[in-house]
Amino acid sequence: MKYGFIIDNRKCIGCHACTTACKSEHDVAVGVNRTYVKQVEKGEFPNTRRIFSVMRCNHCTDAPCVEICPVEALYTREDGIVDFDNNRCIGCKSCMQACPYDALYIDPDTNTAAKCNYCAHRVEVGREPACVTVCPEHAIIAGDIDNPDTEISQLLARETVTVRKPEKGTNPNLFYIDGDFASLNPEATDKSGDFLWNSQARGVGHYSKYAEKMMNTNDDVNLLQMTLDNDMQAAYHKKETENPNYIDVLNGKARRVYDTPDKGILWGWEVSAYVMTKAIAAGAFLIPFLAMLLGYEVSDTVKLWSAGLSLVFLSLTGLFLVMDLDRPDRFLNVLLRPQWNSWLVKGGYTITIFGLLATVLGAMTYFEISTGSTILMWITAFFAVMLAIYTAFLFAQAKGRDFWQSPSLALHMLVHSIMAGAAIFILVSLFTDIENWAGLLKTTMIIALVVNLFTLITELTMTHPSTAAHAVVGMITKGRYKNLFWSVVVIVGNVLPLTLMLIAPSSMMIVVSAVCVLIGIYATEKIWIEAPQRIPLA
Repeated sequence: MKYGFIIDNRKCIGCHACTTACKSEHDVAVGVNRTYVKQVEKGEFPNTRRIFSVMRCNHCTDAPCVEICPVEALYTREDGIVDFDNNRCIGCKSCMQACPYDALYIDPDTNTAAKCNYCAHRVEVGREPACVTVCPEHAIIAGDIDNPDTEISQLLARETVTVRKPEKGTNPNLFYIDGDFASLNPEATDKSGDFLWNSQARGVGHYSKYAEKMMNTNDDVNLLQMTLDNDMQAAYHKKETENPNYIDVLNGKARRVYDTPDKGILWGWEVSAYVMTKAIAAGAFLIPFLAMLLGYEVSDTVKLWSAGLSLVFLSLTGLFLVMDLDRPDRFLNVLLRPQWNSWLVKGGYTITIFGLLATVLGAMTYFEISTGSTILMWITAFFAVMLAIYTAFLFAQAKGRDFWQSPSLALHMLVHSIMAGAAIFILVSLFTDIENWAGLLKTTMIIALVVNLFTLITELTMTHPSTAAHAVVGMITKGRYKNLFWSVVVIVGNVLPLTLMLIAPSSMMIVVSAVCVLIGIYATEKIWIEAPQRIPLA
């Protein structure tokens, strides 16, 4: 048994009855939707048409939201319905990053994830989902795909159907008859501009509370959706002035005229900060370990600095992780109710184990216990490397963000840990004597900077598998983030410190280089985390 949906676009009239029925059935909050009707206009006046596409969870056979959820709040039932349990959800928003279809949202009333669940409570008593029942044109067909006697199975056998983003490999069970590329592909049209429905999300990210404020004001609201550029808008208003009844879709450009609110940046500064502190925590251990491997003397003082720095920045990592959760009161669910396919769980245990090992090593050093310390150092080094790179695998599970699927992301994060560790010990050298480490730290930093520049070039110039990833590269190098990237990441964070250490390697210049490196790492993580989230998923 496998339940699915067919949306028959030959019949849909865009009445939004399905949206209303869904909101009523599940008491969906203002500003968020489980089901909505996206409207796109295309063509050139007078030959224009408006396309209606019902958007919702695809109930994928290989659902990435289920795989990434750390606490099994999302799960696939035996009948194929992808359901959720908001009593387990910690509000980490990983599922929203993983879903290529933008089907999930954070419920502003419970601060937990929610989405279409196929009205499972109705299906269990033999009834159809509320949207199917209310549709006046029978444009939404639901049922068991595996049963050849059902209407949906017969339609799938008889009609040509389309799914959204088949290249994602999720095997969606939501099919469209007469589906239109301009409507189903979010990159075919610009993101929605300022109008009543889209304005719900302005300035409030994924909580979408703005609509409630608008309901209680008498402010003027622009009900007309405008997604054209400035020149096209000027042309539109000129035509509108000449003829109030003029309907213009310039140059045949498809545009959205009704859409769901933009959820904004889901993983913000807290995630950027946590990746940064995690890199420092791992690097603070790996640099002394590297020195030990190369035959340098590592004093007990340095070992204590290493353990102390690792634990301090590891604590900050945990703090930022908890701060990013919309249900921080449930953060222990990651460890106590784990879903082991999620790299967020594996990362949580990596953080915990590394913290315990660093604590034990610090205690052994303080009490001058040497038995087993070498083996423990090697084990801790393994977890330090895992601490540095596990986020790359977490981002890879976020299949909705194509840019994060880069195969070089693990190297990117490991190199950042080495750079951060070297930089932090250069700063530590201002307060304590680190034997003859000056040459080692300088050499390590130079090599790491060169590798980091190579990694940046690779990530930005490699052939990207999708237009979404390519758009992110354009945003970084030529668009919204170009000033931050070129001035802070490239110049301040890489070129300047590399030049200073090669040309003017005085103690003060090396310290300046270390500070520049840390600034560059944070700026890089901010861009790499934020930019992909600005690409629309629906």
